[in-house]
Amino acid sequence: MVTMATTANRKIETYEEFAKVHALLLAASGLPECLHQRLFEKLYGESFDGGKHFKIEPCEGGCQRRLVLTSASMEKNSDVFLVDHAWTFRLSDAFKQLREVPGLTERMGSLMCVDADVSSDDGEDERNDELGVEETIEMEVDAAKENGDGTLRWLELEGLNIDDAMLVSLALPTRFPDLVALSLLENKLNSAEVVVQEVIKLKHLKGLWLRSNPVHNNSDGKLAGAILKELPELEIYNSSFTSNFGEWALGFCAGIYGKDNPVNADQAHTSLHTVSSLDLSNRNIHNLKNKAFTPICLPSLTYLNIQGNPLEQNSVGDLLDLLQRFPCLRSLEVDIPGPLGRRAIDILESLPNISELNGIDASKILQPGKHVNDSMLLPRIPEWTPDEPLADRIINAMWQYLMTYRLADEEKLDETSVWYVMDELGSALRHSDEPNFRVAPFLFMPEGNLASAVSFSILWPTQNVQKGDECTRDFLLGIGEDKQRSARLTAWFHTPENYFIHAYEKHHQKLLSTSLIPPTFQYSATQSIHQHGGRPLLVYTDIPHVEEYLTHPEFAITNEPKDADIIWTSMQVDEEMKKATGITDQQYINQFPFEACLVMKHHLAETIQKAHGSPQWLQPTYNLETHLSQLIGDYCVRKREGLDNLWILKPWNMARTIDTTVTDNLPAIIRLMETGPKICQKYIEQPALFQGKKFDLRYIVLVRSMHPLEIFLSDCFWVRIANNQYSLARSSLFEYETHFTVMNYRGTINHKNANEFVREFEEEHQVKWLDIHTRVRKMIRSVFEAAAVAHPEMHNPTSRAMYGVDVMLDGSFQPKLLEVTYCPDCTRACKYDMDIVVGEGGIAKGCDFFNNVFKCLFLNGTSQVSQL
Repeated sequence: MVTMATTANRKIETYEEFAKVHALLLAASGLPECLHQRLFEKLYGESFDGGKHFKIEPCEGGCQRRLVLTSASMEKNSDVFLVDHAWTFRLSDAFKQLREVPGLTERMGSLMCVDADVSSDDGEDERNDELGVEETIEMEVDAAKENGDGTLRWLELEGLNIDDAMLVSLALPTRFPDLVALSLLENKLNSAEVVVQEVIKLKHLKGLWLRSNPVHNNSDGKLAGAILKELPELEIYNSSFTSNFGEWALGFCAGIYGKDNPVNADQAHTSLHTVSSLDLSNRNIHNLKNKAFTPICLPSLTYLNIQGNPLEQNSVGDLLDLLQRFPCLRSLEVDIPGPLGRRAIDILESLPNISELNGIDASKILQPGKHVNDSMLLPRIPEWTPDEPLADRIINAMWQYLMTYRLADEEKLDETSVWYVMDELGSALRHSDEPNFRVAPFLFMPEGNLASAVSFSILWPTQNVQKGDECTRDFLLGIGEDKQRSARLTAWFHTPENYFIHAYEKHHQKLLSTSLIPPTFQYSATQSIHQHGGRPLLVYTDIPHVEEYLTHPEFAITNEPKDADIIWTSMQVDEEMKKATGITDQQYINQFPFEACLVMKHHLAETIQKAHGSPQWLQPTYNLETHLSQLIGDYCVRKREGLDNLWILKPWNMARTIDTTVTDNLPAIIRLMETGPKICQKYIEQPALFQGKKFDLRYIVLVRSMHPLEIFLSDCFWVRIANNQYSLARSSLFEYETHFTVMNYRGTINHKNANEFVREFEEEHQVKWLDIHTRVRKMIRSVFEAAAVAHPEMHNPTSRAMYGVDVMLDGSFQPKLLEVTYCPDCTRACKYDMDIVVGEGGIAKGCDFFNNVFKCLFLNGTSQVSQL
C-alpha cells in the first residue's frame, strides 16, 4: 500500500519541502535516510542514470534477462537509482491496453522474452492443418510405405474436429490393427462408451493420447480405468506412464521410439543398451521398480530425471538401493523434498557416485553449512504455442514481472490495486534469498498533491557489490515461512511438485473422511415476541428499505436504539457499539454471534468442510493464507491428469466482486495474494446457461434459531444474468460482464422476472424447475446445519437474522454454493411484484416483503416463506 499525505499544494522547490510532503512514502519505502536527499536530486533533475552502472544480459537460453554491475564497485547504501514504470494498469484493463496502446504489446513482448518467432519457416505444417482426416491418414500410410514395411503403426489425428460418429466411421482397428501409438488430441470426442469401444480393439497399442477432448475433460478418471482394463500392453496414456510401462515407454522418453521408429525391429536385443540420458519427469510414475528399468537394460545410463513423479509405491530405501545399482549414473534430478528424502545432502551421502544433483555440483552441496535448497529451483520459463497471440503470451508471462501497490490517503483506501511492470533495467533484476539490491515503489508529487503524482520504483544497493556481479532482489521481501514463503516461490520457480501433491492428498483424504451428524429436524419451536396489550414492537433500523416498507401494524419505527425492541442494522453490533448507543442484551438483534463462520468466505468454506468434508455442492476451496500448498498440489494433480484448471479468487470479505479474478495461471493465483487475503475456489467452467449467458440465483433465508435449527426460505428469489455471452477465451476472463452477474454497481442490469426466467429456462433445457428447487432447498439446509454443528456458539435466544444465499447451477443443473451474505440488498424484492413460482404460488407484493420477513422472524408468521 502506498500512503500519501496531501497537505501541500504548490510546486516543491527544496529538499525540506520534499521530505515533509513525502515523509510517509519515504518511511514506507525503506530507503535509508542517508539517501533521501540523493533521491530528491534525481527526481528533481529527472536523472535516470542506471545505464552508467548496469548492463542487461540474456540468460536461460534467451528466455530471461539479468542485471549485471558494470561499475568497478558499489558500496552498500551508496546510491539510489530511478526505475521507470513501463506499464501501469488495473487488472481488468490489461487486455484492453495491450490491444489499444500503440507499441505496448511489442515492448512487453520483448521485455518478457515472449516475442520469439517460433513458427516454422516451412509451410508444410500450415498445409497439414488444413488437411482433412482422410487426407492425413493417406499421408501417414504413404509415409509408412516409403520409410518402412508399409504397416502403419503410428497415427496422429490431432485437431481435426473428429467427433464420436466420425471415429466409428474411420474404422481404425480394422484398417490399422497393428497401431502402436494413436493420438486423438484436440478433437470433439464426447462419448466415453464410443471411445472405449473403438480404442480397446487396438490390442497392440502402447501409447494413447486423448487430452483436450470433452470426453477426457469430463471423465474424472473413469475413461482411463476402462481403457487400461482392456489394454494390458498400453504403457503411456496421455503422457503418463501406466502401471504396465516397460521398454517401449522408456524408449519413447529416450527418443528411441517415435513416429519414424515406432517399434524395436530387433526383438532379440533391448533397445535401451545405448541410452545414456533419460528424462522421466512428470510421467505420473507410481512405482519405478520395473523389469525394464534396471542396470541390465540401461547399463550406459549417466543422466536421469525423475522429477514430478509421485513414486509413492516405493520406499526411500528401495529407490536409493535401485539407483545405487546403475554403474554409470552420475547426474540426477529429483524433487527435494521428495521420494528420495527431504535433504539434498542426505541423498548424496546415500548415492556417492552422483557428481551432480539438480544441476549443482555435488561438492558444493556437501560443503559444511551450505544451504542450496533455493539454488536448486529452476526458473519458471513462460510457455506458449506458435500460434498463440502475443497479447496472450504477455498475460501468461507477466506475473513473473509484475509489482503492485494500492493508493490510500487520509480518507480512504482505493478498492482496486494498481499493477505495474518496471522498465527493462528494473525487470532484469532476478530473485535471490540473499539479495544485494532492494526495490520499492515511490509516488513523487512535484506539486505536493495527488493530481501531480508520478510513479517510479527506486533501487539501491543493500550489500557491497563488485563489477560483474549479478544484481538481485528478494521477490518476497519480508515474507518468511510463517507466510508460506517456499510455496509462494512457485510463482517464479519450479518447486517440488511431490511435496505439494502430498499436502493436497492428505488434505483431500481428511475431507473425504469427515462426516458430522446434522442436527435433528424440528418444526417451529421459537415463541412469538408479540407484545400483549396492543403496543407494537419498536424497530430501530438504519436500512432505508426497512424504514419505508415495514408497515405492518405490529411494528413501529423508532429513532432511538435504546428504546427499540428490535435492532435491524447493516452495522456490526459489538460491545463498543452497544456502549455508545445503549443497546442491551435483552433487545432482539438481526445478527447471530460468530456469524462470520457463514458470511466471510474463508470461514464459510472452513465451516462446511469441518461439518461435511467435501460436498458436491461446494467447489474445491482453499484459504490461500493457510492452504496454499494444498492448492498448488491440487493444481498440479489436475494439470497432470489433463483436467480443467480454471480458478476464481475472491477476497475474504469484500462485496460486489471487488478484487475478484478468474484465471488458470498458477503464478497469477500466488501473486494475487499480494493484494489481500483471498480464497481460491475451483471455477464452475461449465455452468448452466440462460440463452447463452451465465446467471446466478439469490435466495433469502430467515433464521429464527440455531439451536434448535429453525430456518425458512422466502418464496421470493431472483435471478442475476451476465450481459455478455459466456466464453472461456483467455481475453474474456478479464471481461466483468461475461463472467460476473452483479450489475448493480457497473454495467447494465439485465432484469428478468423470476417466473419468466423459470418458464424460459424450462423450455430451453427441458427440465422441471421444481426438481432444481428441491435440490437448492436441501443444499441451503445443509449449509446452516454445518454452522449449527461446527459452531454451536452461534446460538443466541435474542438473535434473528436474514441472509442472502447465492447459488449457481452447473451444466447438470446441480446447485453450487457461491456465498452467504449478511443483511442482503433486497431492493429488487421491494421494488417489483413477483409471481411466486414455488410453493402455493400467488403474487409476492414488493411492498409486503419486509412485513413478511418480520412476521416470520418475530411473530411466527409463515406468509410466503417455507420452513427448511
